[in-house]
Amino acid sequence: MVSTKRTALITGASSGFGLEFAKLFAKDGYDIVLVSRNPEKLAEVAMDLKVEYGVRTVILEKDLSVPGSAKQLYDEVIGSHITVDVLVNNAGISERGFFHVTEMAKELSIIQLNIVSVFELTKLFLRDMVARNDGKILQLSSTAAMSPQPLMAVYGATKAFVYSFSQALINELKDTNVSMTVLLPGPSDTDFFHKAHAQDTMVYKKTKLSDPRDVARDGYKALMKGKSKIISGLKNKVQVAMTSVLSNDSVTAGTRKNMDERKDTQRESERREKKQKKKDQKKRK
Repeated sequence: MVSTKRTALITGASSGFGLEFAKLFAKDGYDIVLVSRNPEKLAEVAMDLKVEYGVRTVILEKDLSVPGSAKQLYDEVIGSHITVDVLVNNAGISERGFFHVTEMAKELSIIQLNIVSVFELTKLFLRDMVARNDGKILQLSSTAAMSPQPLMAVYGATKAFVYSFSQALINELKDTNVSMTVLLPGPSDTDFFHKAHAQDTMVYKKTKLSDPRDVARDGYKALMKGKSKIISGLKNKVQVAMTSVLSNDSVTAGTRKNMDERKDTQRESERREKKQKKKDQKKRK
């Protein structure tokens, strides 16, 4: 039987912001379509939401960094006769390193997930929403979208796309009952930095990271109020405001410093290298 309740589809729903969004929607009585490439974790989340809130959940295992997966996801949702009232494009990945050194294949998958799949899912579900003249979309950008990101150049560029793309669509939708909101979090306490191999950076070690529950709550409230964008956290609002005051070189230098490794981490790496060299020399003797 098809549910008559409203439904939210959330990508990257197995952890971090996606998990917190799922809880917020479930608390308000939404049925939830949980999307991730981790079916075991999704099963746990689905069970928790059912027990805690009594909502209907649908699990769809999809790796949206793979070409064609977004269209497959849409087709499966439509084939299951599910009407998506709210789309949350949350899934995203990054990789830290010098652009001339990082793997092209990994960065192409970042572009596929952060840009292409966001574009495709927005295109497909937005058409249906506009036809019904009803619906909401939450796009996950980042404060990284507001300035160049040395050592995460591709990630910053993808989030800049999401921000610019969404702002244009918000204008296009102003005469409809469909709304779109862009959420710009700053550095947050999720698994983002570990997956991006950036856990030894200054920003991760020295910055007070935002609580993903607070970030999700900010985005959820803004979405429900129909706001066009929300920068989560006062500190992040101030930092974004400063990007319009400082020179581009100064802003870029600051983001580069944040993404550099801590000096003590660098020294420890150097010590390990020296120790390993001594071991290798002894073996050769």
